[in-house]
Amino acid sequence: MDRNLLDSIEASDVGGASALLARSIKEGIDPWEIHLSLFPVVQRVLNPPFINPHLPKMYRVCRDLVPYLSQDRIAALVSLEVSEYARRPKMEKIRRENALPSPATFQDIEMAIKENDPGKACVLMAAFLEQKGGTEFARCLLLLGSGYLNNSLGHSVSCTAFILSEMLERTDQDPWPALSALASYFCQGRFHTTSLSKTIAPTLPKGVPGINFLRATSGLGFVNLHHTITWYAIERVRKLLTQENYSQMANAWIRFLGEKQEEKVTLKGGEAEVVEDYDQFYKMFSELKAGPVAASSIRMIASEEGRYKLGHFLIQGLCDKYQGSYDPHYLTGLGSTLWILEHYWKDTPIATNALYQYLDFFFSRLK
Repeated sequence: MDRNLLDSIEASDVGGASALLARSIKEGIDPWEIHLSLFPVVQRVLNPPFINPHLPKMYRVCRDLVPYLSQDRIAALVSLEVSEYARRPKMEKIRRENALPSPATFQDIEMAIKENDPGKACVLMAAFLEQKGGTEFARCLLLLGSGYLNNSLGHSVSCTAFILSEMLERTDQDPWPALSALASYFCQGRFHTTSLSKTIAPTLPKGVPGINFLRATSGLGFVNLHHTITWYAIERVRKLLTQENYSQMANAWIRFLGEKQEEKVTLKGGEAEVVEDYDQFYKMFSELKAGPVAASSIRMIASEEGRYKLGHFLIQGLCDKYQGSYDPHYLTGLGSTLWILEHYWKDTPIATNALYQYLDFFFSRLK
């Protein structure tokens, strides 16, 4: 892949990066292959004033969006990505050591985080990963992050989960950039003590997901959207967890929800027309009103074909609305919503809540 594209993104040259991307696509290079090539630089993309690694997380969530897209629309999504990665500042590289310590325990990693030493933490993470394997490393880091959901608005799990997922899948890539992002983030967040096993019963609570997922998808705005995204992240890394780990994380998530009560969105226009044509959908979408879009869209999810079409329409609408600056939650929230529609389409209150929650968030930010 064109190294110049990575260099332009790293230099925060939006125009140069976009031009190089357009040239590569014109030359016939698969846009998804271009996306995959961005792994090293994406891990270092920052989103100030927030410390959360939103952009590396978004990078992974794009994998959940691509199945809904045709080849030409993948190019539009990657173009949006490149612009977002390029326009933001980048984290300083953490210098790697020639030799890794052995043995390295997870307690050593926690101590380095407590000392606020991201370089040391990163080296120890690399050593632990090499010695114990990716699944064990991910399991330990996710459990550590789960103890800080309220401190981090869920990001200590949601960002961590998606960065780890991409790192473990990309055996073609050096994991150091991803480890650097995680070490820096955990140090900044002061996430240094694993305490779940001591404070939370290792049994799956009643109503998971059930009533608790209905609670998560209830309510509008930034915080409520994060309740939903966090559960999405937990489910996406479930295969890395034991049943006890999963129960612990579910309990932590329920505590994150607090005393929030469940609500059920009631959509007006129960006989809303199902929009079959994208141009017609985009006209409605462009009015930035969550109610009509949700009322029309929710009737599409009863079939696999309908869910695919809706996903395609929503992602294409998101790309077509792009004007050079997006909140990364527009993409991560959409990934979460489409995952819910795919897995909970029979549960109308949850599906309706999730769809309306996301659309209201997206539209209200664009207005």
